Amino acid sequence: MNITVKSLRSVRCLSSRQGGAMNVFDRSMKRKQKQWASSLLDSDKYDYLRDEAGSRVADRVYDVSRTFPLALDVGCGKSHVAEHLSKEIVERLFLTDISDSSLRNRRKCEIPGHCVLADEEFLPFKENTFDLVLSSMSLHWINDLPGALRQIYQVLKPDGVFIGAMVGGETLYELRCSLQLAELEREGGFAPHISPYTAVTDLGNLLGRAGFNMLTVDIDEVQVNYPGMLEVMSDLQGMGESNCAWTRKSLLHRDTILAAAAIYKEMYGNEDGSVPATFQILYMIGWKPHESQAKPAKRGSANVSFANLSKISKLQTVHQKTNEKP
Repeated sequence: MNITVKSLRSVRCLSSRQGGAMNVFDRSMKRKQKQWASSLLDSDKYDYLRDEAGSRVADRVYDVSRTFPLALDVGCGKSHVAEHLSKEIVERLFLTDISDSSLRNRRKCEIPGHCVLADEEFLPFKENTFDLVLSSMSLHWINDLPGALRQIYQVLKPDGVFIGAMVGGETLYELRCSLQLAELEREGGFAPHISPYTAVTDLGNLLGRAGFNMLTVDIDEVQVNYPGMLEVMSDLQGMGESNCAWTRKSLLHRDTILAAAAIYKEMYGNEDGSVPATFQILYMIGWKPHESQAKPAKRGSANVSFANLSKISKLQTVHQKTNEKP
């Protein structure tokens, strides 16, 4: 297989919106899926997506240019972020996951760490504990995402930062459309086989509601090419990323699967016979407010009009000449 990564856009998130929690996912089933996937003898070969996202989250940690005495990785899996970090940046790290098998099989890293078996929806830590909270490829399976973000906000110290990544947007749209069309044709209706994902605009709103400021959300589109649709589904299972929505259909008929595979190749297939699977990964950064942080200027305090932006270089030249006069 080959992987293509394309950065789509960066968005500054300013607004917030109210909304209620939902119960979409069977968390017990997700735990079993992750337990099974992490216990596979060849489980490392399914980690390519988490490794890619983990390295990019680590890059954003290095961009902050400060040392974090105590950090927390929420839903760490096999520690896909920590292996890219150094103890000069993060001095001590707590790792949490719902799968004890993932924690046992975690990657080695140089940072002193402590493992805690915990659900991402119920963090067992006191307020104002951590200087940095990380999360990579886990939050898209959370039922109460607003509540989880509020808990992350609470365990951060003032001026602490949350850096995370989650699958979202139009992820796996090729597989979703192919299965729906095949079921409509063969069975006269369709059930949801791909879980619902968070949109980038909603993510910014949720971070704002949780209390974070200085927000940034950006998207990477990762496209992986597979021999066929069955290999896409097999790898998703090996990643522990199978659908766990309560409304999922427990059985797919053989003729429906074959029809979906044919539709997939016909609609999205590459010239070399392979098929693409698209993953949109949403990256987020949010800070817990502190009095030392930069604040926006008061409304009406600007001394240059937007109408003069085109003349800004001329204004700078005039200002320099004025200052040079004896």
